[in-house]
Amino acid sequence: MSTDAFLAHRNLLFTVSYEMLGSAADAEDVLQEVWLRWAGVDTDEVRDPRAYRVRIVTRQALNRLRTLARRREEYVGEWLPEPVLTAPDVAQDVELADSVSTAMLLVLETLPPTERAVFVLREVFDVPYAEIAEAVEKSEPAVRQIASRARTHVEERRPRSSVTAAERDAVIERFRAATETGDLQSLMDVLAPDVVLMTDGGGKVQAALNPIFGRDKVLRFLTAVTPESLELVPVWLNGSPAIQFVIAGQRDGVGT
Repeated sequence: MSTDAFLAHRNLLFTVSYEMLGSAADAEDVLQEVWLRWAGVDTDEVRDPRAYRVRIVTRQALNRLRTLARRREEYVGEWLPEPVLTAPDVAQDVELADSVSTAMLLVLETLPPTERAVFVLREVFDVPYAEIAEAVEKSEPAVRQIASRARTHVEERRPRSSVTAAERDAVIERFRAATETGDLQSLMDVLAPDVVLMTDGGGKVQAALNPIFGRDKVLRFLTAVTPESLELVPVWLNGSPAIQFVIAGQRDGVGT
């Protein structure tokens, strides 16, 4: 019964943890810790199992987030959220797809840990303020202020314009075709003049250490690092279409 109750909320707990940490591996570690704690609890004494587990996963993710912040100070190059493969039907849940998009995860990275937790719990999952207050160990009035501050911060950093799914898919396909055929002019046409390229190799694979600004510089970088054996395979990452880079039959990375 304990296992069934935990599994019933596993997707919720993973998503909360993942959106706070930006790493599927770290989110899974947090879930493992939450499971161990849940397994040792007298479940008959827990009035609201969902609220209890959300509270534990939030506290564990906050602890992990503070540890990761110290690690990332020594990280080689840019740190980007770790993408997760998803099915196309995730995108049907517009709110969830937006909340786990790479763009949103990058915005969430700019929030302090507690603001990030409050925003995710309130804005994405509509957790009551009283439950959030217990999870982050703040008063309810304080949590309401934090939520308002976080909401304003995120809104200021959201994209000012949006494109349709068809427009987005067309751009991804043109990018894929242009890269595979070496048609540099087509690649130029796909990229906006003020495009910014961010790559994350973690010091383990070839990547730019800093963001690259502008279409010409981005094109020169892509041209320099693209091997002849590159194959671009369409995939779904974080609820949106993306590209998987395959070199000599081996998966090498992803792009979104």
